[in-house]
Amino acid sequence: MIVMDIFSGWNSFFQLIGILLIFLFVLVITYVTTRWIAGYQQGVMKNRNIQVIETFRISNNKFIQIIQVGNKYLLVSVCKDTMNTLAELAEEDLTWKPSTEEFQGKKMNENFQEILNRLKDKIPRK
Repeated sequence: MIVMDIFSGWNSFFQLIGILLIFLFVLVITYVTTRWIAGYQQGVMKNRNIQVIETFRISNNKFIQIIQVGNKYLLVSVCKDTMNTLAELAEEDLTWKPSTEEFQGKKMNENFQEILNRLKDKIPRK
């Protein structure tokens, strides 16, 4: 009877270890896939003629965006099923224009630790 209890305890322990290993495997596969997709999307969107400069949310599925198309700036409304041009803007009309380094992805290569350290610096100490 005692031998069966010990065997049952070890069996439960090995099942727990197996489930933890499967969980860690799924986490690693998810991480690798996410990094791969992000790299692919960054490569696809890099050095293109169309760039989203700024987005402002009006409601859940309605946005106003400033888009740079070549050398022109367009103000567009983006809804669930439609996209309409509201106005064409001159570069002088913009109060902030992103630098080319921001579009080249310098900010995209930050790791989580750098972002966390910046946020820690902004939080006031007691």
